[in-house]
Amino acid sequence: MSKVIITCAVTGGAHTPSMSPYLPLTPADIAAQSIEAAEAGAAIVHLHARDPDNGKPTGDPAIFREFVSPIKEATDAVINISTGGGGPNMAIEERAEAGRVLRPEMCSLNMGSLNLVLSEMAQRDRQWKYDWERPFLQGTRGLIFRNTYDDIEWILRNIGEAGGTRFEFECYDVGHLYTLQYFLEAGLVKPPLFVQSVFGLRGGIGTDPEDVLHHKRTADRLFGGDYHWSLLAAGRHQMPLATMSSLLGGNVRVGLEDSLYLGRGQLATTNAEQVRKIRRILEELGLQIAKPDEVRELLGLKGRNEVNF
Repeated sequence: MSKVIITCAVTGGAHTPSMSPYLPLTPADIAAQSIEAAEAGAAIVHLHARDPDNGKPTGDPAIFREFVSPIKEATDAVINISTGGGGPNMAIEERAEAGRVLRPEMCSLNMGSLNLVLSEMAQRDRQWKYDWERPFLQGTRGLIFRNTYDDIEWILRNIGEAGGTRFEFECYDVGHLYTLQYFLEAGLVKPPLFVQSVFGLRGGIGTDPEDVLHHKRTADRLFGGDYHWSLLAAGRHQMPLATMSSLLGGNVRVGLEDSLYLGRGQLATTNAEQVRKIRRILEELGLQIAKPDEVRELLGLKGRNEVNF
């Protein structure tokens, strides 16, 4: 069995600042938590940015640069910039601008539109830190997270072809795998693919083990030996399904973007805590953890010195 790639999604747009005091918001906090996660064993750090003045997700390349540069200086981790987390209502050119400008080794790429419903998070009693948080979450009942074929092609051409960036293909449902197959057959993506199957978000595929097996079987049938499979699961499903992925020969993603918790009722105080937990599970199962340079070779990445930061 090959070594397991651990990706850590350090911060994201679904969780808002009031949900956890440990969610990194400022560039300094994002950099510090990313560096700690890399030291704990994450070969890839998947990154969103937030406006440090109000905690809102942003696609501003200048804010991304404030933390990707220190991460690069302090670690050899593969830096993976989101093209989806700057704001679901943004035009694709604005949402993905950091990837286009900074030309990282990897970017995430959502492989289809979906009803990404976060409104249940607004139902809990909280002391909301910012006035935008609760309306934002409630408003997702009427939101379509747009990722059309035109949007996907824009990213592939303007970030992939133009910048030499490769992708973490985020697939929230089985149909997204077929969309990826379409772009593979069209020649706009080339193997080896890094497929991230996403489970447990309202509007996407569920978290039953049969859902995982169906996703994996479909990817195997469509891509054969031309891809590497990874799995992320939201909330309480994070660790159980990550463990299942590893037992199926896959890779894993953890981090505060996907779950704020370390265990039942216990908030994770850092991303690195989740990395250390999944690493301990994997190593107790007799699995080895992939290092960043091994991941670069495996995924055909261009190298850490070929980026624009």
